Amino acid sequence: MGKIELLEPGLAERLSREREKSWRRKLRREISVQQRLLIPRQRMPEQPPAQRIRNFLEVNLGYSLETAKKEAQRCLDCGYPGCVAGCPVAIDIPTFIKYIEASELERALEKIRETNGLPAICGRVCPQEIQCEKNCNLVKARKEPVAVGHLERFVADYLCLRSELGTQPGCVDSGREKIAVIGSGPAGLTVAADLARLGYRVTVFEALHISGGVLAYGIPEFRLPREILSSEINFIKSLGVEIKTNFIVGKTASLSDLRELGYSAFFLGTGAGLPGFMNIPGENLLGVYSANEYLTRVNLMKALRYPDFDTPAPSGHKAAVIGGGNVAMDSVRTALRLGAREAVIYYRRSKAEMPARKEEIKHAEEEGIIFNFLRVPVRFLGDEHGRLKGMVLQRLTLGEPDASGRPRPVPVPGSEFEVEVDLAVVAIGQNPNPLLITKVDGLNLGRWGNVEVNPDTMSSSLPGIYAGGDAVRGGATVILAMGDGRRAGRAIDKFLKKC
Repeated sequence: MGKIELLEPGLAERLSREREKSWRRKLRREISVQQRLLIPRQRMPEQPPAQRIRNFLEVNLGYSLETAKKEAQRCLDCGYPGCVAGCPVAIDIPTFIKYIEASELERALEKIRETNGLPAICGRVCPQEIQCEKNCNLVKARKEPVAVGHLERFVADYLCLRSELGTQPGCVDSGREKIAVIGSGPAGLTVAADLARLGYRVTVFEALHISGGVLAYGIPEFRLPREILSSEINFIKSLGVEIKTNFIVGKTASLSDLRELGYSAFFLGTGAGLPGFMNIPGENLLGVYSANEYLTRVNLMKALRYPDFDTPAPSGHKAAVIGGGNVAMDSVRTALRLGAREAVIYYRRSKAEMPARKEEIKHAEEEGIIFNFLRVPVRFLGDEHGRLKGMVLQRLTLGEPDASGRPRPVPVPGSEFEVEVDLAVVAIGQNPNPLLITKVDGLNLGRWGNVEVNPDTMSSSLPGIYAGGDAVRGGATVILAMGDGRRAGRAIDKFLKKC
């Protein structure tokens, strides 16, 4: 492919209405609604299970151009698109899909990037099945929804990895206010990109040695390859955003120090780096890890490449992961790839209540992961050297719904039993990182140490300080964190214009 020039932000929105109506009418004439309804959803090719459990390469292999255009033809171009209402960052989904159908891929990407600076990431890790795709009007016709996530991923991959479309000219005004974003996770990157587009001078301060936050340390490469993450971050940088790594706000410098350096507003996207434990006997045994530590060792510290890198991989022959979310799926599938002969999920509810994405559960089942439902550890067992050798489990039954609306697990008296385990990963959630937010005088925090904000503006109890993502929500999805960043960006812009 030859060089493709990226259209300036917002150009797709300013295209002639007549021109857009013209090509959409042409597409409708070429394929009728009845014909579109007969097109089956196009499947994403995958690595075979027996092959992928021996590597950390991406499981999903992506659409071809032909397959993407075929899937795009399924979109009915609805007058009232439910998919847009279901998207936390409000991507104009029908328009970008119609651009794919019309083979105008550059404009498809530009349409997405009007509201989403991380399309290749979102296309891989966002739970489209409970957001945009859930609201697809094809569902009302008892058809499978359009594969919005697969198409979003296709456009970003096809262009960004094959051309100069991974960057664009910066638009920062050297005379505008300086804004500090603390944390380079999805919320921080999103607010930084939105504010840079508006001309503000944005600096992202990242405590780790690489940027990306949870995208870098929390998600395995078989779901999010590092070259994809690097490509997306390079795009954010190309807007004029500066990212400073190895900079711990609260240690390297305080918020007061940054104010003295001329920063006028702050966004706290410090994430949820404080792991949750069950507080049961034996959690301090060698071989028991939080999911945060386990995944960070493998994803960020290159434990999977030991001894070429200094961090040894936490490995075991019989691995147990406690939890039922996406982090638990990532952990147990990682353990399998690191050589566990048996990798088991223990979840305290039934499969129907698991919060993990259906695709991740399906992939885990295909790979031979064992699922034990209605089981919970009550004690870890160690040997004479302080190493994990097993755990005591208790059977549960489902009772009345709790505050989350899911049936409450109720212990079955006298049902305890032992299992042999030499690696246990606790993936039951995490809390906001307290390093910075607990040191800011006057910053209101919630029960779990989260920053309390106005949900409409993401503004905190202190003027000029905003927050979003896991620092506010605890563990949440990438796309919800990005939605927080977008709301905060709009609010910061209004705040600074009033000053």
